[in-house]
Amino acid sequence: MEFAAAHFLSHYHGKCENLHGHNYKVRLWVKGNELGEGGMLADFSLLKKAMRSVVDTMDHTNLNDMAIFKNDPSAERIAQFIFERIREKMPELGLESSLLQAADVFETPTSMARYSVE
Repeated sequence: MEFAAAHFLSHYHGKCENLHGHNYKVRLWVKGNELGEGGMLADFSLLKKAMRSVVDTMDHTNLNDMAIFKNDPSAERIAQFIFERIREKMPELGLESSLLQAADVFETPTSMARYSVE
């Protein structure tokens, strides 16, 4: 899933301390020990629904305006935010929250941060 947003890093000394934007890409990782009926761990359409609801809160915004990021919306903090919000939403969609193992956030094709519980 993708979203576009602007940000700057207050505690970074370099060009990223200036306002700039990214077309972020997000990936989720699920992990489990038992496959359910149909041989799946989780219904991807339900995961996408949860991811879309979280990502939409950031799409076409200045991430620095979100209090959760404390003026440093790094890819690492964005990945943690996405991971935690999706985990909160999973039970209401009938998904076991422990299945979600990681969230990856790509700022560019070669720069990615992963937040996981492992």
